[in-house]
Amino acid sequence: MPRPELETLRQELASGSAQLLDIREWDEWKAGHLAQAVFCPLSGINGGDIPTELDLSKKTYIHCRSGRRVLQGKPLLEEAGFTQVIALPEGFDALAAAGFTTEN
Repeated sequence: MPRPELETLRQELASGSAQLLDIREWDEWKAGHLAQAVFCPLSGINGGDIPTELDLSKKTYIHCRSGRRVLQGKPLLEEAGFTQVIALPEGFDALAAAGFTTEN
């Protein structure tokens, strides 16, 4: 059963009050990603390469494959100026299984 927080995530993404970053690498993204996610790989974040269309003040959820890379990405995004970073413990497969739309 999905966590109630995932329903909040759905609502916030639908209303535009939050953004979702997929911090997996290109080959993972290309194999499939959440439709509402923005590609922002951890390797790019490490190098200071963050998409310019992102809003630093907006609530920003981040996810990866298993939930481990988000622990590395969260402080890096905060150092880059993001003010509300939420590291999702669910990885891509769990989010897809919870009903988030995916695309290739």
